[in-house]
Amino acid sequence: MGYALAENAVKYADEVVLVSGPVTLDTPENVKRIDIESAAEMAAAMFAESTDADLIIMCAAVADYRPKIIHTSKMKKSDGDLTLVLERTEDILKTLGQNKKAGQILAGFAAETDDILANAQSKLERKNLDFIIANDVSSNSKGGFGVDNNAVTIIDRSGHQEIFALCHKKELADKILKYISEK
Repeated sequence: MGYALAENAVKYADEVVLVSGPVTLDTPENVKRIDIESAAEMAAAMFAESTDADLIIMCAAVADYRPKIIHTSKMKKSDGDLTLVLERTEDILKTLGQNKKAGQILAGFAAETDDILANAQSKLERKNLDFIIANDVSSNSKGGFGVDNNAVTIIDRSGHQEIFALCHKKELADKILKYISEK
């Protein structure tokens, strides 16, 4: 979805920056791509790029947790069970919302499997967003991760909801950007 948004965003913006984890997708034409491999690298790139951005759309499913201890060599098998301790990663979207500059528009995606609209509305409020783009990523949704189609509901700060039916991600990206630019 992020690549479709970046590809379509060049119609609306002078400069488009795409911060991307490891993928096999080609960078859209006229888009500056910043490659990252971890949630920490994404946070650093987003915070650096956000200072000059008029519109930020966060659609990456960034890990909420990471291993607390990272071993630099192979862990040998031992008797008994192993306990993996996780720690929270920085909440990039929340930090962007807390530091949003005047006039800047911040939108996030809410990839949900249950109580989709309620969870999305809560995320919009908790993270100081202008728009939340809720998408059902449950196994019966026919859209979301790893497929070419998606369906979303955009919720704005006033609680207004706009539903976009299942369609190709490139078409959906254009509809999302047009909707946000007209608000």
